[in-house]
Amino acid sequence: MSRPLRIEYPGAWYHVMNRGRRSESIFSNHRDYEMFLALLQEATKLWAVRVSSYCLMDNHYHILLQTPLGNLSRFMRHLNGVYTQRYNSTHGYEGQLFRGRFKSILVEENNYLLELVRYIHNNPLRAGMVSQLEDYSWTSHLDYHASRQEGEWLYKEIILNMLSEKTDSRQAYLKFMYNDNSDKINGIFNKKKWPAILGSESFISRIKEDFHEEKRHREVPDSAQLAPARKQILHAVCLHYGVRKKELLTGRRGKENEPRNVAIYLCRTLRNDTLIELGQEFGMSGYSPAGSAVQRVVKKMLKNSDLCEHIAKIKKIITSP
Repeated sequence: MSRPLRIEYPGAWYHVMNRGRRSESIFSNHRDYEMFLALLQEATKLWAVRVSSYCLMDNHYHILLQTPLGNLSRFMRHLNGVYTQRYNSTHGYEGQLFRGRFKSILVEENNYLLELVRYIHNNPLRAGMVSQLEDYSWTSHLDYHASRQEGEWLYKEIILNMLSEKTDSRQAYLKFMYNDNSDKINGIFNKKKWPAILGSESFISRIKEDFHEEKRHREVPDSAQLAPARKQILHAVCLHYGVRKKELLTGRRGKENEPRNVAIYLCRTLRNDTLIELGQEFGMSGYSPAGSAVQRVVKKMLKNSDLCEHIAKIKKIITSP
């Protein structure tokens, strides 16, 4: 099976979707919906992804999200993989749950975001499952509607601000939802094959110019066997920061150790090491401290471009021959 085109860069927006294999259900009961949403919220924190809207149907889902760190594939691999494990464990099943790789469209940050929110939220209406959106629980519509408070983790501000900069932005949202989607949006999702990019001609041209050569010549390995060895990562971190390996493997309570945290973060994101494995490797008591170290790096990267540059340089050391 050929790989879908994935254009990834910091700040990119995507509409993503995945479906059960042979269009079978991926949600068998209310607990499954709740389990997926809990995982989605957990994954957004782990990978610093912003979700602005979602819709969960019985055999597929739609999500509109932004990746400040340019890590869509890593985020989606975690979301789909962990949900499959939990679903199979809950129901006593084995094997593949989804039909394959997720679909995605790179979206320009303009009014297409609004149209996609409306398209995503209207899925239950189009399917004839409800007569009004408020009757369907498994979309983020009710979080915009302000009839429930669970969705505080959602990145709604950008959508509401695009509709209205005034205090009645939620009313503007409801008014917007009463209108139909454009023929262009409906046409896109009625086709079997989605476009890779949705945006203005200038946006599409810029993306093609920036990424054509990279996507044409680069192979993207997607197997654990080809992941960098842990010792490669530790060596690269030591080389970049000018520290010894011992300083990475031991920590002091209450003292910030950026090289150590970065090493843990890279082992997690590049190798998909479990938190238990990281705890053992870095001399921690349990898995929780490793998870906290990853979170500290993620939060710092969102605020500190210097750290992003450090990590980019370390990755180059890891991949250099």
